[in-house]
Amino acid sequence: MKRTTLLLVAAALLTAACHHAPKTADDTYTYVDDYNREISVPAHPTRVVSTSPAVTEIIFALGADSLLVGRTDFCTYPPEAAEIESIGGISNLNIEKILSLNPDLVISGSMIPQKATDQLAQMGVPVACVIEKQHFDDLFGNIVAIGSLIGRTDAAAALTALLCDRVPDKPAATDSAPTVYYVVGFGPTGNFTAGGNTFINDIIELAGGRNAAAHVSGWSYSTEALMASDPDYIMIRREDSAAFVRTAPYRRLSAVKQGRLIAVESSTVDLQVPRNIEAVETIRKALQTR
Repeated sequence: MKRTTLLLVAAALLTAACHHAPKTADDTYTYVDDYNREISVPAHPTRVVSTSPAVTEIIFALGADSLLVGRTDFCTYPPEAAEIESIGGISNLNIEKILSLNPDLVISGSMIPQKATDQLAQMGVPVACVIEKQHFDDLFGNIVAIGSLIGRTDAAAALTALLCDRVPDKPAATDSAPTVYYVVGFGPTGNFTAGGNTFINDIIELAGGRNAAAHVSGWSYSTEALMASDPDYIMIRREDSAAFVRTAPYRRLSAVKQGRLIAVESSTVDLQVPRNIEAVETIRKALQTR
């Protein structure tokens, strides 16, 4: 997608968000979240709890971290997030802790069980869900949505414009483009990767590669299919690379034997965050210099 098109998309999303949230006399408005739930939220929240690493990172990127009073153990970027009170993990949120922080808004993400968000809502806490979506450019919609929720629409407009300007033009698709397989999981428990209906697929394509699992929907992939496709490059989380190259049968892959591994910081790829652009740059550089 061309950068000018991305800017138009971001502008349209921002306009929609602004019209979506009319203020009422008590300074709240009705927000329809990504689960199509109508929530009454404050127009200007001052105590926000994030239950999503992606949401936390975007709030920091918007310069609104002073609003955050709670975050999960997995909200580790930027490092300053560690200074914010933890409300537990993702699968085991500490509901009592969240309530003790007296939030006027909780923003949740894709990985939080619906049961937990429903429990908070039943206790009178506004909970809006902004989930990670299938395409790279959905990142801009999420930034706009979070900016709207926390009363930072101008910052959201500025950030989306800045990020759109950094997104490279997508190379023309050709059969000669190198194939890239992203290792999400491997070993006895099964192989997992990013299929063609994920934003990670878009990251690979923006970098000039072809996703070896583009024909797959979802995350599961067979060992037989991986060995048969023998991708040109293996993209893998830095913390997993040493074990992967020593493990059979993966060590027989041409990319492993020839050292064509692209080690990435997992949170720049696995989360739908502004640093996705850094992932594109890292992958593109690796594909162009080998």
